[in-house]
Amino acid sequence: MAEDISRNTLAHAHPKEVRGLIRQGKWRQPTAGLCQGRVQANLVILPRDLADDFLVFTQRNPKPCPLLEVTGPGSIEPVQTAPGADLRQDLPKYRIYRHGQLEAEVTDLMAIWQDHLVSFLLGCSFTFEAAMLQAGVPVRHLEEGKNVPMYITNRPCLPAGIFQGPLVVSMRPVLPVLIPQAIQVTAKFPSAHGGPVQVGDPASLGIQGLSRPDFGDPVTIRASEVPVFWACGVTPQAVAMRAKPPLMITHAPGHMFITDLKDEDLAVY
Repeated sequence: MAEDISRNTLAHAHPKEVRGLIRQGKWRQPTAGLCQGRVQANLVILPRDLADDFLVFTQRNPKPCPLLEVTGPGSIEPVQTAPGADLRQDLPKYRIYRHGQLEAEVTDLMAIWQDHLVSFLLGCSFTFEAAMLQAGVPVRHLEEGKNVPMYITNRPCLPAGIFQGPLVVSMRPVLPVLIPQAIQVTAKFPSAHGGPVQVGDPASLGIQGLSRPDFGDPVTIRASEVPVFWACGVTPQAVAMRAKPPLMITHAPGHMFITDLKDEDLAVY
C-alpha cells in the first residue's frame, strides 16, 4: 500500500479495520490522521512490581500522562477502550527499553510477552487534531505528511517511586490570530493533554533548536507563526531513560494505539 493513498483511505476507516491492517503488517507508519474522530492512545507496558508506582506517576502528572485504561497483569485486551484488540500486535511499532537504554524497535511483542506485564493507555494529542482542523486551525505535520515534532524539556515531572524525569512536549506552529482558538479547542480534551503548556519562547522549556526534535520530524515554521507546545505522552520514554527500569515497553513515537472511543467521549464542554 502506498502511504499517501493508504493515509487518505484510512482517514475515516473504523479503528477495528485499521488495527487489522496493522496486525497484518500492512501499516507501519505514524497514525496521525487515521480514523479521524477516534481517540488515539500512548502505550506503556511495565512489570507488575512497577505498575503501582507508575500508576501514581500518572496521577501526579495528568497533563503528559492522562490515563485512559489499565489492564490486569498479562491481559492483552483493553476491554474498556477497544474490546477484542490485542496490545501485543495492534500498534505499528513498539520500543523496548531495558535499564534506560533503547534496546529495539519492533513491530509486535509476541516473542517477549509475559504474564506479569501490565499495560497503560494514555491520552494522545492526535485526538484533538480533528477538532483543531474543524475549528480552522491548520496542523502542519498532517499537511506535510510527517510525524509530529517532540522535544524533551527542562521541566521535571513529579516523581513517584523510581519514576522521575523531564516533561516531553509536542509542537504545532500556529498563526497568532488562531492561538486563542487553538487553546480553546484543545482545552476541551483534558484526557488528550488538554490546552498547551507553553506558547512561544521555546528557550524557556530548554529547547535550543526547533529544527532538531528529540522525537518525530521537524516541520516548517513560517515567519508569521508561533510555536505552540502541548504536553506529550512520549514523556514516559524520557522518564525510562532517566529512571532506568529493568523493562519498559512503549509505542514508537507517533505510532499510536487507535481505540474505538470517539473524540467526543473525551470532550469536556
